[in-house]
Amino acid sequence: MRLDRFYPIFDHSDWLRRMLPLGVKLVQLRMKDQPDDVVRAEIATSHDLCNQNGTVLVVNDYWQAAIDVGCDWIHLGQEDLDEADLKAIRKAGLKLGVSTHDDDELERVLAMDPDYVALGPVYPTILKKMKWEQQGLPRVTEWKARVGDIPLVGIGGMSVERAPGVLEAGADIVSVVTDITLNADPEARVRQWIEATR
Repeated sequence: MRLDRFYPIFDHSDWLRRMLPLGVKLVQLRMKDQPDDVVRAEIATSHDLCNQNGTVLVVNDYWQAAIDVGCDWIHLGQEDLDEADLKAIRKAGLKLGVSTHDDDELERVLAMDPDYVALGPVYPTILKKMKWEQQGLPRVTEWKARVGDIPLVGIGGMSVERAPGVLEAGADIVSVVTDITLNADPEARVRQWIEATR
């Protein structure tokens, strides 16, 4: 299955209600520091919304809840990998996307046979403090050569204006958060993203 090239990340199902009808076909639900019941309800609601709109849902971190709800995709950061039960995830049939930031992490992830590899931050990001400097476009090209046929996701500091260059550098998918969520007109920005990546 080929994933869409536009991959927004949202922290609540309310965003999905607004954005999926615009034509979003790949989305990540990334919640932080929420109680278990809220997490499960949000994943279940998001799963239903994605099914109704023909959208692929990727759940960040909460792999057990994703399995319980019947999701198809999970995304794990490097810290999440230390605690996740990869055998249980694979046994449940979930596809796996993983974050990478340096050579050691990439080697570790490639040994897991991931369904996509994310590289970031490609540009400086305001979303979270990171110990890594921006990777830049040459690193995107290098990573793509190393991952081969595995889809490569570029993330970090993404904007509509930067997306074409990231795709030309070798990324298969561009992931974005604040360029949409902090925009004065998020719906209009999503339409611009769809136009820029299709």
